[in-house]
Amino acid sequence: MSAPAPFEIGIFTFGELTRDAHGNPLDAATRTRDILEWARVADQAGLDVFGVGEHHREDFAVSSPAVVLAAAAAQTKNIRLTSTVTVLSSADPVRVFEDFSTLDLISGGRAEITAGRGAYVESFPLFGQQLERYDEYFDDRLELLLRIRDENPLTWQGSTRAPLKDAGVWPRPVQPTLPVWAAVGGTPSSAERAGRLGLPLYLAILGAPERFRSLAQLYRRAAEAASREPGRIGVTSHFYVEQTSQGAKNTFFPHYSSYIEQNMPRAGRLDRASFEAWSAPDGALFAGSPAEIVDKILWEHEILGHTRFLAQVGLGGLSQSATLRSIELLATEVLPAVRVALSSS
Repeated sequence: MSAPAPFEIGIFTFGELTRDAHGNPLDAATRTRDILEWARVADQAGLDVFGVGEHHREDFAVSSPAVVLAAAAAQTKNIRLTSTVTVLSSADPVRVFEDFSTLDLISGGRAEITAGRGAYVESFPLFGQQLERYDEYFDDRLELLLRIRDENPLTWQGSTRAPLKDAGVWPRPVQPTLPVWAAVGGTPSSAERAGRLGLPLYLAILGAPERFRSLAQLYRRAAEAASREPGRIGVTSHFYVEQTSQGAKNTFFPHYSSYIEQNMPRAGRLDRASFEAWSAPDGALFAGSPAEIVDKILWEHEILGHTRFLAQVGLGGLSQSATLRSIELLATEVLPAVRVALSSS
């Protein structure tokens, strides 16, 4: 029996263009250069995963994760490259598979897809789709993506795009099976679907981590009911680390408050007391010293049993130097400590 894979830690970004500390909006070209440097540093420092997500808005720099990841692939050697997420509801699964299969060739077998429905709906009118068919699009296209991954050629007929008959989809990836993860923001039906399909699962934890315990349990039960082996669980969270807890919080608070105001307006204005509560040991926000980050990852592991943690970095116009220091600490102090703790448990 082979030993279990080690716990993985990585970083990701949506490439948001939050205003910087002087109130100036970040431009997309600068943000894209920053993102590629994050990938290089994460790879060199020994992190496991690098991801970028998809938006089609003026306040985000990334609309095509596969293109950005391909650029990162050319500048990295070992780190896995994933979308976080690919908005599959408004994408053509044939093109998605072709793009990520090409990324797999460029990167030497390091590509992954994270399929999700997306937190925003701007892509639907942009691509001429009907918003009221939101769920239908995702179910139909996820089925097709998995069929393309597992069969070639394939014959398929659904309800949201033209059928395929004995169609070959090329190129094929280096990996025998291109990994497809499912992204879940907190909806039980999404967790159940991922389990039923046997897909590894990301939980985007933006509220109290404890409430995601039931989703992890539902996911595993659904997999077992479908006679499938439950896949891996990953966790994604907002993140910043410095050597000292107070230093991390003092640096990060104004940036994170700006990020919440622009990107999560329904959460309301984030004051310092709320920030401290969110970053408490049982809160969703990872902001503190390396030891605090380690303890929180291990606590969530006890609740969820996850084996991958992705930190969302560079939030709220945080400086490039601070972001890079945070990435390096995640790799050099947090990752080794987590692996040691879990290997001895």
